[in-house]
Order: sequence, then structure tokens, then C-alpha cells
Amino acid sequence: MKEYKYKINGNTYKVAVGDIDNNVAQVEVNGVPYRVELDKAAKPVTIVNAPRPSAAPRTQSGERVIAKPAAASAGGYEVKAPLPGVVVSIAVKVGDTVKAADTVAVLEAMKMENAIHAGKDGKVAGISVNPGDSVLEGATILTIE
Repeated sequence: MKEYKYKINGNTYKVAVGDIDNNVAQVEVNGVPYRVELDKAAKPVTIVNAPRPSAAPRTQSGERVIAKPAAASAGGYEVKAPLPGVVVSIAVKVGDTVKAADTVAVLEAMKMENAIHAGKDGKVAGISVNPGDSVLEGATILTIE
């Protein structure tokens, strides 16, 4: 037991505090035992704000920079994004001749870089995206004629 001496209004009290079990303390004041119930201290509640998903990048006019799957074009073979991601680089220019196995673009998805191959021999007729653009699955990256 821990012993303390208190002086209250000129009177001296000898207080001994014993075991504390489930917020009930055994206290002895001037030799008289008491059973004292302690208030439970409210534990502070920590509020965790869930992180908000980052918004898609926007152009200066406020439009989102996301290439959506386009309707089928009249001519040419379209190289499409196999999964949603961000275009890291475009390895060809309009007018370049490509083979089916050539890497024409690199797409980052799920923290991995994916090489996008031409899929067909031909000449690059048009490029639909720029490096840094977010694309959805099925979005046209470039057209080969």
C-alpha cells in the first residue's frame, strides 16, 4: 500500500491506497477502510479520415484527360489499350513503318509497365493519345493502315 498524508481544512489525514481492481480501489483513511469506485477515464477517440481517391488529371479547360474507347473507325487497324492505365511513352511517329511484334507504346497499369505491340505490319496512320494520358480498357492508342 502506498501511503500519503493530506492536510484538508487544518486536519491531517493519513491515506493508504491499496490494490485497484476494475476501477475499485481499497483505501484506508486514518485506519478506517473504504472501498472507492473510480470514474472510468474516457479514452480519446481517434478519427481516421479515409484517403480520397485521386481525381483524374484535367486540361486547362477543365476537361478530364482520359481517352475513352472510341467507336470503330472506317479504316485501319486500331491498337487498343488491353487494360486501363497511364500512357508512359509512344515509341513511334505518324508515318513510321512497324512490324507486328514492334513495341509502339508503353502503358503503366498497377505499377507495372506493359509494352504494347503493333499487332500488325503497316504504317502508323494516327496516334490518339499522348504520354501522361490516362486510358480506359479498349481505348484506341494508335491506328495502323
